[in-house]
Amino acid sequence: MARFERTGRFLRQALRLTLRVVITLVVIGGAGAAVFYGQSFLEARAAAVPEPKAAPLTIVSVRELELRNGYRQTRAFVGQIEPQRTVAVSFELAGKLIDIAVDEGDEVETGQRIASQDVDLLTAEQSQLQSSREALEAQLDFALQRLERAESLLESGFASQERLDQAVSSRDELAARIRETDARLETIAIRLEKSTIEAPFDGRVTRRFLDGGEALSPGQTVLEIVETEAPLVRVGVPLSLAPESLRDAVLVLNGEEFEAEFLTLRPDIDPTTRTRTALYRPTSPIPAAFGQTAEIRVETDVAAKGTWVPVASLKEGARGQWTLLVINQANVVQRATALVIYAETDRVFVQGSFPEGTRMIEEGPQRVVPGQRVSVVEG
Repeated sequence: MARFERTGRFLRQALRLTLRVVITLVVIGGAGAAVFYGQSFLEARAAAVPEPKAAPLTIVSVRELELRNGYRQTRAFVGQIEPQRTVAVSFELAGKLIDIAVDEGDEVETGQRIASQDVDLLTAEQSQLQSSREALEAQLDFALQRLERAESLLESGFASQERLDQAVSSRDELAARIRETDARLETIAIRLEKSTIEAPFDGRVTRRFLDGGEALSPGQTVLEIVETEAPLVRVGVPLSLAPESLRDAVLVLNGEEFEAEFLTLRPDIDPTTRTRTALYRPTSPIPAAFGQTAEIRVETDVAAKGTWVPVASLKEGARGQWTLLVINQANVVQRATALVIYAETDRVFVQGSFPEGTRMIEEGPQRVVPGQRVSVVEG
């Protein structure tokens, strides 16, 4: 009896297990059928929709790179406008200053009287010497008459040789005293001439040191005058710059360009800036004040293998490198590394791993990416 019960229990368990397996297989089969019929439905629906048209190729402007063996580099050096001549005028002799005819900022012409000293003592001494000379001339006339009479008496035998010698000596002494007086009068005339200062050249007064009435010592500065014509431009240039490259230069002042003539390059070195000083002279009048800064621009030839490209054609690459986008024979965009050697306002001189004739995207490289096929328009 117990064996029959165990057999019945075993058969019931087997029946339940078989039922579970059958139900699982039915569910899996139903799910598979649903997936199959759903996929077929979606494929049929997708096939009913027309395919979209392919997007047109991006149009880019390209040009062939032309390799060069060098470039012209423009270098600018800051300089200063200064007068060609600056003079501190003064009196050579001591005296009292009585008049200054000009003030700061006034224009002066060559030979114009600009300052004077008191000359009352000199004119008084001049009058005294002139009177003394007139007295000596009268005495000389009398001495000549005595000499003439002594010669006549000597010939007649009524006078001695000693008397004639005395007359000659008196004449010579008076003539010498007259010459001495003339020398003193000439000295007075020179001192009177030096009591007035005249402008040494056409220019302008920049500083006035005295007001008038002062007792001056010799060489004491009264005025400072600068020459306004033909100003100079003084610039410091590096030692590495060849003197020949300084000859063709352009003066830039307040944004305007002027022609400038190269004058000289000083042989010494400025101990502060460690540069050599070059002097230029504008060939035409310039609207500048002395002390104003200006630029001298010169061009030098630099030997280097590379090519010119527009600034807009560069893209920043990895680790700060610059890249160009170029087009291969299949009109596919590729990346080329570029090393910037020299930059101007709108173009740069670069070196890179691109051969002669490489086609470069000239403008708008941000519109495409490497590997993209594009439509090419030759620039």
